[in-house]
Amino acid sequence: MRRIIVFFAAILLFLHFSSSQVCAQGFDVSISAASAVLIEAQTGKILYAKNENEKRPMASTTKIMTALICLESGNLDEQFVVDSSAIKVGGSSMGLVEGDIVTKRSLCIGMLLPSGNDAANAAAIKIAGSFEKFAEMMNERAAKIGMLNTHFITPSGLDAEGHYSTAYDMALLAREALKNPDFKAICSQKNIKLSYGNPPYDRWLKNTNKLLTYYNGCIGVKTGFTDAAGRCLVSATERNGVCLICVTLKAPDDWADHQKMLNYGFSIVKNYDLPVPAISQIGLVGGFKDNVGVSLASIPKASLTEEDFSKVQSAVFMDKFVYAPVKSGKVVGRVKYSIDGKEILSVPVIVSENADAEVTQKEKSFWDNLFERFNIFKNEK
Repeated sequence: MRRIIVFFAAILLFLHFSSSQVCAQGFDVSISAASAVLIEAQTGKILYAKNENEKRPMASTTKIMTALICLESGNLDEQFVVDSSAIKVGGSSMGLVEGDIVTKRSLCIGMLLPSGNDAANAAAIKIAGSFEKFAEMMNERAAKIGMLNTHFITPSGLDAEGHYSTAYDMALLAREALKNPDFKAICSQKNIKLSYGNPPYDRWLKNTNKLLTYYNGCIGVKTGFTDAAGRCLVSATERNGVCLICVTLKAPDDWADHQKMLNYGFSIVKNYDLPVPAISQIGLVGGFKDNVGVSLASIPKASLTEEDFSKVQSAVFMDKFVYAPVKSGKVVGRVKYSIDGKEILSVPVIVSENADAEVTQKEKSFWDNLFERFNIFKNEK
């Protein structure tokens, strides 16, 4: 009997450790994408990765870069006629025809919502004059972002020799693009009404990103598909102060992949209040008092795992003194937060009160004499 009990106990123990191992490893197995990555947007920390640095075609997620460059080029609402040759392209479209009057803003909407290849091409020609010069702009911008394994050829993302990126690089691109308020405002909308044509007339464009409807808190970003690239998706979601960016390349079941990865991310990342260093004043030179009050410009918060939160360190970098007069809000230093030596947040230290300059005895005598003479002159009259 004892042997039987020991036998069954051994089986239960085996099943326990086996199931634990499946839980620990099963997440990677359940993702359909050939390449995938999940990052926390504020710090850039990688939360999950699968072949994240493997170079692959990325289809219309390319338009994230095209739209970002277009939005940064300025004059977004200036009307112009689209280049007739640029819009002669196959695939998805915003419906441009020869002679249409558009704006750069409408082209960005056209490439980010219905994924218009015509919109991307028209923007590239308007901004750079040729696809080759626009590709140079794309690659220069990519280098500044730190996209080390990316090379752009086409503004639309249609397959081309030498046009590739990685899941991680596309996450970096989305993180950069979402800092642009116009980009974020556009890619987060399910539908947008705009006017273009010849003459321009109102019409509605629909977003191809189903996660905006299916997943709570989704704020974008871009879908993509070609035969060579397969299904590609870059998404971003905000919940309770946490923003996660998810990328899948060549993913047969991308909608499910993103929901699984995002659920995992939100289960381990929280928005923490970071400790505030004990700083309350700074030396004041030339004022009525020796010091003036200071405080942090904002409450320091960071989206972190519990483990990373326990590693947070802070360092205060502040001027030794400030000259009077000084107004509330003047920046006099920074508090920098880091994890394992890598900076995750920098918060300005500001003066929290106004401080007037002290008037010297010599200055007082001068003004007193001036007013005295003025009064004497006035009385004599």
